[in-house]
Amino acid sequence: MKKLILRSASPRRKDLLKESNYEFDIIAADIDETLDPLLTPYKNVKALGLRKASFAKEKFYGNILLGCDTIVVLENKIFGKPHDSNEAYEMLKMLSGKTHQVMSGVGIIYKELSFNFVCISEVTFKNLTDEDIYAYIATKECFGKAGSYAIQGIGRSLIESYKGSLSNIIGLPMEEIKKVLDEIYGMED
Repeated sequence: MKKLILRSASPRRKDLLKESNYEFDIIAADIDETLDPLLTPYKNVKALGLRKASFAKEKFYGNILLGCDTIVVLENKIFGKPHDSNEAYEMLKMLSGKTHQVMSGVGIIYKELSFNFVCISEVTFKNLTDEDIYAYIATKECFGKAGSYAIQGIGRSLIESYKGSLSNIIGLPMEEIKKVLDEIYGMED
């Protein structure tokens, strides 16, 4: 039986896989996540998803390796995870009243097969006051989240609307991943 290994320690990715009834192990990929300034956000996140899946792949040969990275992009600028309250404030202030993209780069490796794709969703923020932003930062939910917010939590109150995959915005585009996993699980060993 093929074993699925999630190459991420993200609790959100773990929860999304569990909710989809997958059995899996978590063995996070210990890679350098530095982005290449010469590449577009799209190409950066696509490469990072595959790098996570590929990390030490020989050691896990015969298993299905799933790597993913999610970024928030506004006007071709990547918003990562905030390092402190000031950085969270700056990000949320820039996202206020605007539509940004959430891109997840996914890499799935099984034996010699390699799947690599990017899922893109759009999120439109409400016009936020400084009070809105400071109140949200005070919840501490913004930390550890690309773009300084979590749509699945209190951060939903900051958002006017979204288009595309909600699971992608949370951090793992399950609709697309399920298609690939169904194909792999359907293969004979």
